[in-house]
Amino acid sequence: MARSTSTIGRDGGLQARMLLTLFLLGLLYVAFVAALFVAGAGALTIAVIATGLLLVQYFAADKIALATMGAREVSPQEQPLLHATIDRLCLQADLPKPRVAVMTSQMPNAFALGRSPRHATVCATTGILDLLEPAELEGVMAHELSHVANRDVAIMTLAGFFASLASMILQFSFFFGGGDDDEESGIFFIIVASIAVYAISFFLMRALSRYREFAADRGAAVLTGRPSALASALMKISGQMERTPQEDLRAHAQMNAFFIFPARAKGSLMNVFATHPPMDQRIERLARMEAELQGTAGGAPLAIPA
Repeated sequence: MARSTSTIGRDGGLQARMLLTLFLLGLLYVAFVAALFVAGAGALTIAVIATGLLLVQYFAADKIALATMGAREVSPQEQPLLHATIDRLCLQADLPKPRVAVMTSQMPNAFALGRSPRHATVCATTGILDLLEPAELEGVMAHELSHVANRDVAIMTLAGFFASLASMILQFSFFFGGGDDDEESGIFFIIVASIAVYAISFFLMRALSRYREFAADRGAAVLTGRPSALASALMKISGQMERTPQEDLRAHAQMNAFFIFPARAKGSLMNVFATHPPMDQRIERLARMEAELQGTAGGAPLAIPA
């Protein structure tokens, strides 16, 4: 029986957090432009350039990211299982089928990109396609389609843009700094404002990213009816990730916020900076959902497929 996107996506808590994040980012952006103007920068020029960059980021971010990651769109003939899985899930979820891409990497991972369900791309690495059983792959793809249904990828793209813009202006300020006392004072003010914007955007992205992963796990469990399959996939991915060469993880770390599981190199920063919630919390929530679906009490251990 088909399930509507309001069932697998449109998580109320996530939608509220997305709106709050957009509102705070909007205020932050206005304050940033005002600070640049007060500091004597060409605020109008900056606003025009920033708007142009924002439009490029919003409408072309998926294509840029795919090209950067070395991913390519694949046909049903090239990846029949992956396409069949996504076809079935989209039919159940009443979602338009996204573009399907594959990235050649032994790192087991998957991600979704795009500004809307009609302009989305779902990508899997060759590592995850080799690692997972069909039911586990279905759980992972359902997770990614939940991101598409929730439209949270677009919000993450916008949040990332503000951090990138602040970082870019900060670099320009250091590069072109110098001159008389007034100019140095203005440059210092711009540097402080840029650092503040980057820091706030960074933490807003991390907070939203962690919650959206919980929401996508829940959406996948509802869509497939098999939380245990997604839990099994996550544990397999985690185990294989530990055996992935560190240089591969570092090479793809810039996409951590979009991956189903972070490409976290050893010695990474504390959990407060993490893009994803701890694995044990994700598994625990999936276990509770499995127990509810099976009609049992408590969060009994999940039966992991062999």
